[in-house]
Amino acid sequence: MPQGHCTLPADDAGRILDRLAGLEQIIPPAEIQQALTATGRVNSRCCRLTHEVVLWVVLAMGLLTDLPIRQVFKHARRLRRGEESPHRSSLCVARQRLGVAPVRHLFTQVTRPLARPETPGAFYHGLRLMGVDGTVYDVPDSEANAAVFARPSAGPRGDGAFPQVRKLSLVELGTHVEVALVVRSSAHGEQSMIGGLFRHLTSEMLLLWDRGFFSYELWQQMIAREVKVLARVKSRLILRPIRHLAAGSYLAKIYKNSYNREKDRDGIVVRVMIILYHERWEEKMSHPDYPSSYSLYRGSRAA
Repeated sequence: MPQGHCTLPADDAGRILDRLAGLEQIIPPAEIQQALTATGRVNSRCCRLTHEVVLWVVLAMGLLTDLPIRQVFKHARRLRRGEESPHRSSLCVARQRLGVAPVRHLFTQVTRPLARPETPGAFYHGLRLMGVDGTVYDVPDSEANAAVFARPSAGPRGDGAFPQVRKLSLVELGTHVEVALVVRSSAHGEQSMIGGLFRHLTSEMLLLWDRGFFSYELWQQMIAREVKVLARVKSRLILRPIRHLAAGSYLAKIYKNSYNREKDRDGIVVRVMIILYHERWEEKMSHPDYPSSYSLYRGSRAA
């Protein structure tokens, strides 16, 4: 049964309300109800801060990141005349009561690639362009957060002021939509986290990743999933040509270790593109000889 449906209308005066109204175009109210029901968040009694209202406010906080939660509530409920805004502490308690489970469930149900074939920069030869992006965030300095998340080292001055989390996201490049993410302590490196994104990759995608993710083991996993990869690598990586191709590219093999390279054992054939270090990925997308198979590109210098 609907829990006081939270409508987020827009008026002509505020772009903020336009942004909030757009939430219902992407996230249907029925999906909100389904997420709450699936995670057991059903209000046992009538109250103003229902789980549904609070979930909409939490979603709005993702758009209005520079505003405190009470101001977000005011914007989200602006056209409900005569309604008083709850105290900040009430909103925080309601948010804790909601918990993370409905948000996580909603993310998995709603988030998906949005690009269409006509979306600029979203496809290459029919392959959906995907990337991996890593970010580190400070989290509140609480005992619980400190126990789970690492503090950054400040050298001789000791640990940093706040615990930090690291987020690694699978991003649709044409729309910048994060279709999947992994969150860990900042003590975890990005390469150790990327495996959590693999199940969201398909053979219809072309994954672009930076040199920090390159490894023989990860390459094997991409091949097993039939995912096509374009990876940047360090110039010191040994890539001996085994066959020269057009436009200066060539085929080479990558190996698990130097012994296997010496014995030519279990090598994976890749196509190597020689391009300038400073050139952007987007500029290369227009090249007619751009590969649609497992490929590497090397910078003109190590960085």
